[in-house]
Amino acid sequence: MAASELYTKYARVWIPDPEEVWKSAELLKDYKPGDKVLQLRLEEGKDLEYSLDPKTKELPPLRNPDILVGENDLTALSYLHEPAVLHNLKVRFIDSKLIYTYCGIVLVAINPYEQLPIYGEDIINAYSGQNMGDMDPHIFAVAEEAYKQMARDERNQSIIVSGESGAGKTVSAKYAMRYFATVSGSASEANVEEKVLASNPIMESIGNAKTTRNDNSSRFGKYIEIGFDKRYRIIGANMRTYLLEKSRVVFQAEEERNYHIFYQLCASAALPEFKTLRLENANYFHYTKQGGSPVIDGVDDAKEMVNTRQACTLLGISDSYQMGIFRILAGILHLGNVEFASRDSDSCTVPPKHEPLTIFCDLMGVEYEEMAHWLCHRKLATATETYIKPISKLHAINARDALAKHIYANLFNWIVDHVNKALHATVKQHSFIGVLDIYGFETFEINSFEQFCINYANEKLQQQFNMHVFKLEQEEYMKEQIPWTLIDFYDNQPCINLIEAKMGVLDLLDEECKMPKGSDDSWAQKLYNTHLNKCALFEKPRMSNKAFIIKHFADKVEYQCEGFLEKNKDTVYEEQIRVLKSSKKFKLLPELFQDEEKVLSPTSAAPSGRVPLSRMPVKPAKARPGQASKEHKKTVGHQFRNSLHLLMETLNATTPHYVRCIKPNDFKFPFTFDEKRAVQQLRACGVLETIRISAAGFPSRWTYQEFFSRYRVLMKQRDVLGDRKQTCKNVLEKLIQDKDKYQFGKTKIFFRAGQVAYLEKIRADKLRAACIRIQKTIRGWLMRKKYMRMRKAAITIQRHVRGYQARCYAKFLRRTRAAITIQKFQRMYVVRKRYQCMRDATIALQALLRGYMVRNKYQMMLREHKSVVIQKHVRGWLARRRYRRTLRAIVYLQCCYRRMMAKRELKKLKIEARSVERYKKLHIGLENKIMQLQRKIDEQNKEYKSLLEKMNNLEITYSTETEKLRSDVERLRMSEEEAKNATNRVLSLQEEIAKLRKELHQTQSEKKSIEERADKYKHETEQLVSELKEQNSLLKTEKEELNRRIHDQAREITESMEKKLVEETKQLELDLNDERLRYQNLLNEFSRLEERYDDLKDEMNLMVSIPKPGHKRTDSTHSSNESEYTFSSEITEAEDLPLRMEQEPSEKKAALDMSLFLKLQKRVSELEQEKQSLQDELDRKEEQALRAKAKEEERPPIRGAELEYESLKRQELESENKKLKNELNELQKALTETRAPEVTAPGAPAYRVLLDQLTSVSEELEVRKEEVLILRSQLVSQKEAIQPKHTMTDATILLEDVQKMKDKGEIAQAYIGLKETNRQSPQDYHMLNEDGELWLAYEGLKQANRLLESQLQSQKKSHENELESLRGEIQSLKEENNRQQQLLAQNLQLPPEARIEASLQHEITRLTNENLFYEELYADDPKKYQLYRISLYKRMIDLMEQLEKQDKTVRKLKKQLKLFAKKIGELEVGQMENISPGQIIDEPIRPVNIPRKEKDFQGMLEYKKEDEQKLVKNLILELKPRGVAVNLIPGLPAYILFMCVRHADYLNDDQKVRSLLTSTINGIKKVLKKRGDDFETVSFWLSNTCRFLHCLKQYSGEEGFMKHNTPRQNEHCLTNFDLAEYRQVLSDLAIQIYQQLVRVLENILQPMIVSGMLEHETIQGVSGVKPTGLRKRTSSIADEGTYTLDSIIRQLNSFHSVMCQHGMDPELIKQVVKQMFYIIGAVTLNNLLLRKDMCSWSKGMQIRYNVSQLEEWLRDKNLMNSGAKETLEPLIQAAQLLQVKKKTDEDAEAICSMCNALTTAQIVKVLNLYTPVNEFEERVLVSFIRTIQVRLRDRKDSPQLLMDAKHIFPVTFPFNPSSLALETIQIPASLGLGFISRV
Repeated sequence: MAASELYTKYARVWIPDPEEVWKSAELLKDYKPGDKVLQLRLEEGKDLEYSLDPKTKELPPLRNPDILVGENDLTALSYLHEPAVLHNLKVRFIDSKLIYTYCGIVLVAINPYEQLPIYGEDIINAYSGQNMGDMDPHIFAVAEEAYKQMARDERNQSIIVSGESGAGKTVSAKYAMRYFATVSGSASEANVEEKVLASNPIMESIGNAKTTRNDNSSRFGKYIEIGFDKRYRIIGANMRTYLLEKSRVVFQAEEERNYHIFYQLCASAALPEFKTLRLENANYFHYTKQGGSPVIDGVDDAKEMVNTRQACTLLGISDSYQMGIFRILAGILHLGNVEFASRDSDSCTVPPKHEPLTIFCDLMGVEYEEMAHWLCHRKLATATETYIKPISKLHAINARDALAKHIYANLFNWIVDHVNKALHATVKQHSFIGVLDIYGFETFEINSFEQFCINYANEKLQQQFNMHVFKLEQEEYMKEQIPWTLIDFYDNQPCINLIEAKMGVLDLLDEECKMPKGSDDSWAQKLYNTHLNKCALFEKPRMSNKAFIIKHFADKVEYQCEGFLEKNKDTVYEEQIRVLKSSKKFKLLPELFQDEEKVLSPTSAAPSGRVPLSRMPVKPAKARPGQASKEHKKTVGHQFRNSLHLLMETLNATTPHYVRCIKPNDFKFPFTFDEKRAVQQLRACGVLETIRISAAGFPSRWTYQEFFSRYRVLMKQRDVLGDRKQTCKNVLEKLIQDKDKYQFGKTKIFFRAGQVAYLEKIRADKLRAACIRIQKTIRGWLMRKKYMRMRKAAITIQRHVRGYQARCYAKFLRRTRAAITIQKFQRMYVVRKRYQCMRDATIALQALLRGYMVRNKYQMMLREHKSVVIQKHVRGWLARRRYRRTLRAIVYLQCCYRRMMAKRELKKLKIEARSVERYKKLHIGLENKIMQLQRKIDEQNKEYKSLLEKMNNLEITYSTETEKLRSDVERLRMSEEEAKNATNRVLSLQEEIAKLRKELHQTQSEKKSIEERADKYKHETEQLVSELKEQNSLLKTEKEELNRRIHDQAREITESMEKKLVEETKQLELDLNDERLRYQNLLNEFSRLEERYDDLKDEMNLMVSIPKPGHKRTDSTHSSNESEYTFSSEITEAEDLPLRMEQEPSEKKAALDMSLFLKLQKRVSELEQEKQSLQDELDRKEEQALRAKAKEEERPPIRGAELEYESLKRQELESENKKLKNELNELQKALTETRAPEVTAPGAPAYRVLLDQLTSVSEELEVRKEEVLILRSQLVSQKEAIQPKHTMTDATILLEDVQKMKDKGEIAQAYIGLKETNRQSPQDYHMLNEDGELWLAYEGLKQANRLLESQLQSQKKSHENELESLRGEIQSLKEENNRQQQLLAQNLQLPPEARIEASLQHEITRLTNENLFYEELYADDPKKYQLYRISLYKRMIDLMEQLEKQDKTVRKLKKQLKLFAKKIGELEVGQMENISPGQIIDEPIRPVNIPRKEKDFQGMLEYKKEDEQKLVKNLILELKPRGVAVNLIPGLPAYILFMCVRHADYLNDDQKVRSLLTSTINGIKKVLKKRGDDFETVSFWLSNTCRFLHCLKQYSGEEGFMKHNTPRQNEHCLTNFDLAEYRQVLSDLAIQIYQQLVRVLENILQPMIVSGMLEHETIQGVSGVKPTGLRKRTSSIADEGTYTLDSIIRQLNSFHSVMCQHGMDPELIKQVVKQMFYIIGAVTLNNLLLRKDMCSWSKGMQIRYNVSQLEEWLRDKNLMNSGAKETLEPLIQAAQLLQVKKKTDEDAEAICSMCNALTTAQIVKVLNLYTPVNEFEERVLVSFIRTIQVRLRDRKDSPQLLMDAKHIFPVTFPFNPSSLALETIQIPASLGLGFISRV
């Protein structure tokens, strides 16, 4: 396809922009060939016409599809050009906060100017062992690739880190070295990796400084070789340095600093040890104040000095040498303050007693006068004489600065030498990885000699880089057998020739330096004459004759010639050096200049580095006379060129790995991207050259399977062939017509640039067309369904409507005829009615109108009245509102005041009211007060009643008086006549009446006043009562409020106490788990140290001890006893081991600390004493062994005696048995021969019947005995063979309780219970998740798989399996038939007794083989195996039923036999009375068969002391777990050991107990050390150790443990010894075994997890394959060697079945499963967080399905309550996060609430990494991620990104007693424990 065809409407392109370098635009119409202008629209919406170049007609570069933006590898981009690279880096850096990106073989690292949490040890562990393309780009991935290639290819590696100053080169190199130190470790205990890392602070302090571009800029280049041994562990390192910037010592530009070490010294001047250096602050010294910026923000120089000194100490630089270094550095600072006074223009002098020079001389230990003299003079030597010449002040200052630079350079080299000595490998180096941290291309306003050398080195490195990239491309093409066409790439060899060739710049510079009067100007003229107009890369500036321009690969650089000669010569006066060498008081100073004479190519006179130490001995021999002077004449340029050639040789001999560091901006702003600066550096560092080389060939590469999976949608069914390669070829030929655009390799398809984008466009168009077609079809179907439904409804409606209309029409006709008749009458009626209506209407209108007018008038009056009323109410309301507002304000003020007073009162009340009693007292006072008030009210009522009574009395008196007066008036009237007669008397009476009236008036007034007082009192009393009632109600409410508060407070206190109790309980549980975890970690560390101690002890014994001739060591438990009881001493010895291993001859240690030497000497003496004691112990043991051997020779072997005794005993029992049988026969015979007159006498019929019955009973008894023996042997074999496989059922029912069952009902009930226990819970496949999405997807895929695969494969596979199984059965039946015939023939030749034994042995062997066969046959099918076990159980139960019947028959026969024997005995007594003594003597004695009682065992095992080692050997060291697990009861070794301990306890032999327990523990440790990587072995001994621990607890005699025992088991408790301490030791051992088990299963699961959980597509077709770059990812298509989810589940089944077979405690199995699931979840989540290609919607669906399968496995195994599912919660939430919507604020809220198990860093990381696989998906916006961060900023969680995959949960061992009776345990002969006897 032509490139111009891609420029269609809506295609996006890049156009140049002066500000942003490149801008994105969109085509508004298609481009046609010949168009001169493109119609574009920018992203901001502005339209633009882009003019094409009329000469080249070059179109603007196309933009990649959005799906490819943000790729890990730039070479994965379809369009490879500068704007695509720049945009991809910017998107990753700004949006995703990703600083690393691959560009082919180059790792591009952008400095974030911010500390990122991506360099922890968890990240290192995550990248360790991973392929480079499988994980996201990282410096650790490059380091891992180098480490892996070194081990795989046996080839040395190099990591080349380059970039501008401030781009992060040093930090990247530091992290690479940290990775090697962490991953590989050191080969010895000398902590070499720590020393390698410790060299960084030292080199940074003396070689780094602050510049305008970087606060910690490396001012020298270094190449560090990290050495490895054959096991690829770090053994040492070596450092080479290049081009130290010495001029910085004496001069710093504005805003820059000198080397860090000077400022660290000044910041530490107040330290006591630095008082003698007489230091001041940095602004005091001339050499540290010139830059004007002595302090770096955020850096504490005093603290950095502490780190520097610690690093020096770690690297073996003693305190005295450190003080010597600081003296020299302080002397340089004081030397910089030396001033000169001019005498004349040609001479100068130092002021007398000049303080800075005095201090310098005191520190250096030289004479003041001599140094002052040679600072102002120089010695000139001619051929005939030597004379001294004064120098000018300017020359003196230059000489002073040259001396300072020379001293610092020599000190720098001396420190590097000592660092290399400290890092020097003591063993032979097998390989190395070099880390090159070197300056990048530099160009400033003024460029001098340093920039020239830097850019020269970068030209060489760029050439090497281009050749390597070219070579890799060529190798890839050759490997794939692609036709190789020469790719044109930039070759900078002409530029290198210009610099280093003959008559080049360096050659001319060296030649000018040899001239007596050479100058910079003359050298510049030589350059012009030689190269100007002759070399295209050399130019002369227009405005200068003292500069030249060189066209480097990155840019043109103008160099100023001034200073080139002086810097190249780097002269220093020999007289000043001689003065320093003559120092007697300061030994370090002459040592600096002695080293200068010994180095082959010294760097003291050069700003460059040194020859690597690996090319010369650590302590070189003395140089030949004259050698130093000759070498000293070498110029700086010559030395730098030589060292650079050596570096290039080293790099060419290694496999290089490239890291290009980019500086994103010049202002050190975090995550700010300056496009202009980034493009400059990308062009300079070769990244774009790599892109150009890749783009020139076939940059896009796909494997055939990946291409098929991605572009399957572009193929038709007939195009798909069985051969994937041919299919891809056929499709590509149809899709891309131009065959030059692609090539077919052996395993890959190679595409030209842009072709993948074209294929993606076709694929997207095809998918879009398919979507449109699907939408069209579905919409048409829906509309068709809707139309048919509407049409049917319309027809139905029409039918009904038309019928209705017809009926209506017929009715209308009938009504019309009737209407005509009616109309004539109707019209008349209507006319008449109309008149009446009009009349009535007129009247009504009049009435209505009049009423309306009246009502209007009334309404008007009513409205006026209402208005008045409303106004009245409104005004009243307004007045009331004002009043209420005022009242509320007053009340509010009162409330505020009262609240303030109440608060004060409340505080007092809170202080007082701490208990309920206070409120009770308060309530008592209130009740008293209420009662007093009530009493007062009662008294006032009484007083009121008395007043009422008085008032009534007064009324009564008044009425009586009135009546009396009336009667008197009547009487007076009656006696009026008499009154007339008595006038005098009338007057008196009138006066009396007046008086009475007056009294009456007074009485009335009094009455009125009394009534008023009574009313007033009544009113007051009522008011008081109301007030008291109100107060009472207030008090009641207050009381209720107080009661409520008390209740609330009590409830709150209770709730807070409960909450606090719960929190404290949780905290205590967490503390307990933390403490348990800490203890178990310490235990793990102790076990590691103990193993290390044992290994070193063995090595020391091999190296130190000299064995005697013919000496043989006997078994000893001394060391084992010591190892169990001397924990602290072992720890101290383990700590002393590094000292022991670091002992080296004194000549190899140049500067050995005296204290360390004394410690080592003391340790050597202690070791010699220990060796002597061990030797004495060995001699003593040897003598004991010799004495024991002599004793053994004197007596016969014990074992032989025992065997002889047992054989004699057996023979005696057999003879006794035969004798009893003979006596019984003789007795029967005698009974038949004798006669008696009685009916029951011998010979009588009844007696003969008895004899016949006795004979038949005896015969039947013998037969039954044989049958019982056979059945018992078969039962024992079944019990030993059948072990629980997949259930947690207690197996002791099958081993002991069956024998105790008395009838068939009990056995049946036990079988039903066993079957119920083994029954698995039904699987609920519909509950795979909450909403059933996974179930639907699973069902759909399952049906598709059935349709596609089952029809093709099931018949063939079943037929083959059936045929194979039938053949195997035929073969096995033939073998079984032959074996049965042989056994039958052998058995026929044996006697009858031997036949029974042979048949038993044969039956046992057959059942065992059958059990093993079925176990192997059904290992992969648990259901079939379970059915087989159930059939075995049924068979066993049938045998038990037969056995029970036989036992009943035997018991019945025994009873009959006893009865018959009793009768016979009575008969014999009767006969003996009739027999004479002579007859008794003559008749032979016939013995009677006496039944023998079975021995009652006590559950103990007896062994001899000398057999202890044999016991440990057979039972522990050489025991095969598989045989024990299959054939014996679980935990049998533990039971045997405990029964042996019981016997030793029974004998009260403490030595035997201690020896046995110690030997057992050490034996288990030895087995685990020898076979510690075998899961079956570790699981077996974990189970047995726990069982042994449980036995020690169960039979310890403690009440807490005895309550679980039976009475018989309580009789077996230990009686003499308390083994609680040994229980703790066994518990610690079990913890160590558990941790080892976790490590073993982790090592097994680790390779499966990522492949099975992430990479493998469990649901095929969901995930799409995206284009990949040079770093290929692991394919998700399952190959034969890849792991799948089924592999993980099979492995989990294997682990679970092994643990169940070994009888491990169920709780312990749950803890192991929980740990396994945690490892799976943590490793999966960590890889998900580090892999951008895995963060997609489809991958989230895959993960959720995989997790559901794991949960289903937990349900199948009844382990849902183990806590394993909870450990997968972070992974589940991460998968859900990949699938949920990520757009709106509601989505952000849902994510924050859903992802509570993920940290904020993990959530943000997943969102940043989320990558759409198809164009239909959308990326997560940066604003949405910011919203998530804002919502989660208050969440307090760990800032750590990755989960700790190495975390081990603390393990507990809950007590689990055994119901197995010890006395019933049988010891199988297969264990080889015949020397043990049951007691």
